[in-house]
Amino acid sequence: MVLMSRLAKQFYRRSDETQLGMHLRHLIALAYVRDHDGCPQQDLADAFCMDANNVVLLLNELEHLGYATRLRDPHDRRRHLVQLTGAGRSALARSERAQGAIEDEVLQALEADERRTLRELLARALRSMEPLAEETVGEQPVAEEPSYSATTASIST
Repeated sequence: MVLMSRLAKQFYRRSDETQLGMHLRHLIALAYVRDHDGCPQQDLADAFCMDANNVVLLLNELEHLGYATRLRDPHDRRRHLVQLTGAGRSALARSERAQGAIEDEVLQALEADERRTLRELLARALRSMEPLAEETVGEQPVAEEPSYSATTASIST
């Protein structure tokens, strides 16, 4: 566990806004919205174990940057659906390329097949924790700023 934490710190040190072209929290949120196009705003809160107020702040930032839009759900006017803009897709693609270069730097001691194996093992461990995460949603304390986990590529409070 200590090794994963130290590796995540190395990734974070290299993943600043200058390198990625955006905050890491924006990259993670945009990737989620890309993969779940038109998702309800509440899905972001659930997926990242974030308080709904923090999701609103995050989406306000993304809208201000021109990367995402929120539209009223035509079937339920109380809900907002989140979509990427063209600018958001372009910015995300650039950031993901930069993130790949950072990952290559951090994992340079591993061969390509070892990186694949590491990615598969971490993904399997993360998937096994998803039922546990679903049980604890709502039990997390509300933080002023969202925090982001490079090891799980998720946003949490």
